[in-house]
Amino acid sequence: MQKFFEIEKTSGGKARAGIITTDHGKVETPIFMPVGTVASVKTVHQRELKDDIKAQIILGNTYHLNLRPKMEIMQAAGGLHKFMNWDLPILTDSGGYQVFSLAKSRKLNEEGVKFKSHIDGSTMFISPEISMQIQRQIGADIFMAFDECVAYPEEYNKVRKSMDLTHRWLKRCIKWNAENPELYNYKQAFFPIVQGSCFSDLRKKSAEFISEQNAVGNAIGGLSVGEPEEEMYRITDEVTDVLPKDKPRYLMGVGTPWNILETIGLGIDMMDCVMPTRNARNAMLFTWQGVMNMKNKKWERDFSPLDEFGTSYVDSEYSKAYVRHLFVAKEYLAKQIASIHNLAFYLDLVKVAREHIIKGDFYEWKNSVVPNLRNRL
Repeated sequence: MQKFFEIEKTSGGKARAGIITTDHGKVETPIFMPVGTVASVKTVHQRELKDDIKAQIILGNTYHLNLRPKMEIMQAAGGLHKFMNWDLPILTDSGGYQVFSLAKSRKLNEEGVKFKSHIDGSTMFISPEISMQIQRQIGADIFMAFDECVAYPEEYNKVRKSMDLTHRWLKRCIKWNAENPELYNYKQAFFPIVQGSCFSDLRKKSAEFISEQNAVGNAIGGLSVGEPEEEMYRITDEVTDVLPKDKPRYLMGVGTPWNILETIGLGIDMMDCVMPTRNARNAMLFTWQGVMNMKNKKWERDFSPLDEFGTSYVDSEYSKAYVRHLFVAKEYLAKQIASIHNLAFYLDLVKVAREHIIKGDFYEWKNSVVPNLRNRL
């Protein structure tokens, strides 16, 4: 029987190259996962995701998919893979992030969270058990524990109470999964989530508790919520010291290209973020030379390729001047081109990082490219 995760190579530190094996295919790590919140990575076709962007795994969201199209539609379609015509792996967030992001329109207690729909004002209750059921009905290859993610900064006692609640909820998630058989004819892997904000003692306690559950993989939540980058790196480093080395580590919601490389260097295998598509829709392109604002007048007469080092067809087929024109004219095509570019760049970034881990010079390479990634062009 093939292992869920195998490490192929390390690189003189915590960085490692590995393989995650799911019933919908293999994922080479480190990997960036495009976010497809409502069964769609915004403005991008599934064919482009697979053939041009080279995405190996994408995300869906429990909260949003349960609002629409709703689970009866999802199950009638045969799960999210068939519904959106995506035959590669899918990971789902549990709805725990919405506990944080929709804090003003939800009520939380020991049993779970009552949300007020941002669509029509109706209420929806999610408990650990309901989150597990929804994610299994979605058909995720990897699904997450239901947790509470707190804002930054937050006072110590509130973070501690939130962490303890997350741990109690985790036990309920595990119990529900143990009592319910698989819904589809493929395996679904469960990841607990480390919480504890930026308090080292709480993070260590949470990482130890999560490690004791002996899941096939583990996640780190509650970062990239407003804390300084240095704090993100410090906590990530401390948590990966505790989490099992032979299991994949998923840093949730991160981040910029330089965040990704730095956290790979700290032992992270999986990352996701809306940044490449959200920033693309606002005319911000990430490149190996730095960050480009495509609305800047400096591109008005620049007829050179969008990105001479880019790997996507849009990088060679369209000029900087043309893409700037589309943004200025408020054409939808601008957002599509920029999203394809950014996602392809992110996937190329982790691919090249993996190559340097295997080669054995990851840290030297990382330190040489990070300053360029941060440039403002």
